[in-house]
Amino acid sequence: MNPWETAAAQLREQRTAPSSAPRSEAGGETPAPWVTVEERSGSAFARRFGRGVLWTLVAAFALLGAKSVLIPKKTPAPVQSTAPAQAGPAYPNDEAQAVAGRFARVYLAWDEKTPESRAAALAAVLPEGADTKMGWDAKGKQDVLAVQPGAVTSAPQQQARVRVDVLVRPAGPTTPAKPGAAAAPVLPAHWIGLDVPVVKAGGRVVVTGPPGLVGVPTTGPKAPEIAGPEADAAFGEQTAETVTKFFTAYAAGDTEAVTAPGASVPPLPASVSLAAVTSWTADKGSGTDRTGTARVTWQLGGAQLEQTYRVQLTRVASADAQRWQVAAVHGGTA
Repeated sequence: MNPWETAAAQLREQRTAPSSAPRSEAGGETPAPWVTVEERSGSAFARRFGRGVLWTLVAAFALLGAKSVLIPKKTPAPVQSTAPAQAGPAYPNDEAQAVAGRFARVYLAWDEKTPESRAAALAAVLPEGADTKMGWDAKGKQDVLAVQPGAVTSAPQQQARVRVDVLVRPAGPTTPAKPGAAAAPVLPAHWIGLDVPVVKAGGRVVVTGPPGLVGVPTTGPKAPEIAGPEADAAFGEQTAETVTKFFTAYAAGDTEAVTAPGASVPPLPASVSLAAVTSWTADKGSGTDRTGTARVTWQLGGAQLEQTYRVQLTRVASADAQRWQVAAVHGGTA
């Protein structure tokens, strides 16, 4: 029990029983055994402060609970994956070039005496029910000598455009346009460009319709300036005879005796003979493998033709000697 409450109860009992209450020597009432003093100690302040903090926390938690009910927490949106989308299958460029090349060979070759053969060949690379005349008026004669498929430009809906260069030799009409009129002059063989539209359908590529004739460039772009390797004049003089012997044997059909062990250099056709090794320049370097550039003039087809080769030499050693032999040869300067 609280001692303060017990003392207060005893005081009340004494005041309600005057006959038994003790008195002082002067005849007055005995003073109270304790005196009420206002509490001002630090412990009281600490208790009040603690109660205040406690009620503050209770109020804060109550507000947070009310907020969670009235304002629900937003669920964050799912993070989209940054991984690239799976790419679809690439356009069948090889098949498109093959189909376009086959079409171009038939499309630009015709003979008014046998129009049905052209129509039958075109039907194999056209959609079912397509017009196999493809705009031809069934006159004249033209031969195709060569076909070179080129770039494939893809388009929406599995379509593409294939560039094809065709070497044709016109023969002109077999009969004059009018009785008694002279036949039209026949042009020499020349290249024609063709843009062929194709589409992938039913698991294969077919030509979708008539192509378009396009021009063929008469010249190429300007080539960049490429610096050649530094020359080794002394080594060039030392190996000039070796290179000349190789090209002589190259044209004669017997390269085994002039090539290094393990080298494979097939000989040239019998119709080619060596006119001269015009020049031989060895690259600066060191070691057992060296490279240089040779300019060679060949005799073929009743004419002379000068060409350029890159020749790789290797040093072959035996028990009592060593020499340089050709290990590989490539046309051009690259």
